[in-house]
Amino acid sequence: MQTERFLLEKNAWMPNNPRFPALLYRGAVAGDPVSPRDMEELFARNGWEPRWRDGVYGYHHYHTTAHEALGFVGGHARLMLGGPRGKEIEVAPGDVLVLPAGVGHCSVRTDKHFLAVGAYPPGQDWDLCKTTADQAAMERIRRLPKPGSDPVQGEQGILLDLWR
Repeated sequence: MQTERFLLEKNAWMPNNPRFPALLYRGAVAGDPVSPRDMEELFARNGWEPRWRDGVYGYHHYHTTAHEALGFVGGHARLMLGGPRGKEIEVAPGDVLVLPAGVGHCSVRTDKHFLAVGAYPPGQDWDLCKTTADQAAMERIRRLPKPGSDPVQGEQGILLDLWR
């Protein structure tokens, strides 16, 4: 499995997260097709709670109350990370994207089969932010605890090393 990391600084109105990089695990789940259940089982086995199956919003947004794992199980997509004019990435079934709180994301282009599974660390519940982060939002991002495990690799995962 190949991993890519993206450390995203503040970009226009998007706070991003200058401490923790976003991580993209290429081919985290093998299979043709990759089932939503396979992705949910991976997340649950590694201590992250699967919460939904859907696409990725087509507008820039971020979360201040949760770190987020997106597991891609159907179709292909081009996503933008970090806000307007940010970093564009392609994702495919079996890939997992982990976004620390504050990191902006949206879909730029998806095919008709695109489907993602969303998961969060225990006790974290996502909010939906679409405007400039005020001081209270920045404080929520700063104080949000790091997860106790990596959603793909568990207690020995690279996320834990990179998010120290």
